[in-house]
Amino acid sequence: MSFSAEEQLRELKKGSVDLISETELVAKLKESAAKNKPLRIKAGFDPSRPDLHLGHTVLLNKMRQFQRLGHQVIFLIGDFTAMIGDPSGKNQTRPPLTEDECVENAKTYARQVYKVLDSTKTEVAYNSTWFKKMSTADFIRLSSQYTVARMLERDDFANRFRERTPISIHEFLYPLVQGYDSVALRADVELGGTDQRFNLLVGREIQKSYGVAQQCVLTVPILEGLDGVQKMSKSLNNYIGVEDSPKDMFGKTMRVSDELMIRYYELLTDITTDEMTKLKQDLASGARHPRDVKVALAKSLVTRFHSATDADRAEEEFKRIFAAGGLPDEMPIFDLNAAEFSGGAVGICQLLVRLNLAASNGEGRRSIDGRAVEVNGERVADPKLQVPLKSGDEFVVRSGKKKFAKVRVK
Repeated sequence: MSFSAEEQLRELKKGSVDLISETELVAKLKESAAKNKPLRIKAGFDPSRPDLHLGHTVLLNKMRQFQRLGHQVIFLIGDFTAMIGDPSGKNQTRPPLTEDECVENAKTYARQVYKVLDSTKTEVAYNSTWFKKMSTADFIRLSSQYTVARMLERDDFANRFRERTPISIHEFLYPLVQGYDSVALRADVELGGTDQRFNLLVGREIQKSYGVAQQCVLTVPILEGLDGVQKMSKSLNNYIGVEDSPKDMFGKTMRVSDELMIRYYELLTDITTDEMTKLKQDLASGARHPRDVKVALAKSLVTRFHSATDADRAEEEFKRIFAAGGLPDEMPIFDLNAAEFSGGAVGICQLLVRLNLAASNGEGRRSIDGRAVEVNGERVADPKLQVPLKSGDEFVVRSGKKKFAKVRVK
């Protein structure tokens, strides 16, 4: 089934933040239909870590949307740019990765993205392919296409310059290199999170400098992590990994607040506008219980990244532990005031001591190292984990086979 340019635009704008510009994109879509030539849709991913999480899938979902409309998507692995280190949103220089780290981390990407994208309609590219062939003179030419003053218009650079926080020269190269990727790939549209807006717009200017038709820019929201505050990130331990086990994916989803649950429905599922409106109405009227709605979300995510059978098993396991006698009849309940803890989170070892599940931080660490600690059925592997505390939340902490405590956050 073919869609008009206007119908495609309406679909693509769902869940988007910025589109630069509508007029240009409509013109590209009409030309694409007239010439029966798919648009080239680019999105870049730095292999800074080997695993993708659900925050990445917000962008992948938009790429899949373009695929369904008949366009060619390019999953660009920024193995070269990762060796520079993207400073977006950072208040200090981010350490660049070594070439070996980039290669190792990138190995798992293709396998993971095909959990969302159609492998037969996806082009995978590595930007080291063209940058390793660039001469010093080529790089000097590239660096001459943008001014320092324009670079300092970027918020994070401007803030650091104003606060006299060091900015390394190589950091200015990142937006230029990302922009040249669009030249090399002849991108018609580039996608990215809202934190990438500056870099994406630089790409338009770099394309113009090299005599290439300028790409349109479309940004998507940044997904909050399990804490509901900061962006989902493995480094913050507030993530749900694409390759998490069904049990962990289900358990982590059940930890999110009711408010964040709605956000996850909007950004991580294919729910329609009408269905979303009805869901909110049912929650407000009490026709549906938030817990049941959250279970449905958890099952949909597990089904998508694993299978319906895995989702059913994860639900049964969760019920067995938390609803059908897996917990002791009488369990100590602890009321915690989130305001007592800086950053709205508490270290897992400190929490174990507070709940009388460990006599000391050291004992807590040993229990974690022994794989004996769980939060809402999700095994804790990192003794430095920060457990988010948000008013109204409830969760169960388990240490060993028989020690449980329920936490209610005030």
